[in-house]
Amino acid sequence: MDMVDNGIGVNKKRVPLIFLFSMAISLLSCSSSLQNEQLRFGIRAAQKDLWNEAIFRWQKVLRSSPNSAAAHNNLAVAYEKKGLLEEAKKEYEIALKLSPENTRIKSNYQSFKEYYSPVKKENDKEN
Repeated sequence: MDMVDNGIGVNKKRVPLIFLFSMAISLLSCSSSLQNEQLRFGIRAAQKDLWNEAIFRWQKVLRSSPNSAAAHNNLAVAYEKKGLLEEAKKEYEIALKLSPENTRIKSNYQSFKEYYSPVKKENDKEN
């Protein structure tokens, strides 16, 4: 499961930072040095709960490398953390399309769907 307490005040909220970090590291060899630095910078920002900065960095990677599954996955995690669920879903789906066999992306997306499915159902009932 990707629920972690990473020691930076997240308090066991659903933040798959371990997957985020390992995903970026495993795909670093596919990116340029600058893109690698942006991915790592985004991870460091996310670990400090600076989600807007993390989003900025990962969007920057995607402008120059739109097929970066790591950046799409990380962006999905950030959107999820900020409560932007539709955007998160879209990014997870793009990441999966780019890297369909990646177990970390599949796990993150599955956890996302399981975790937020009851939320969506509750919201639908209220409307």
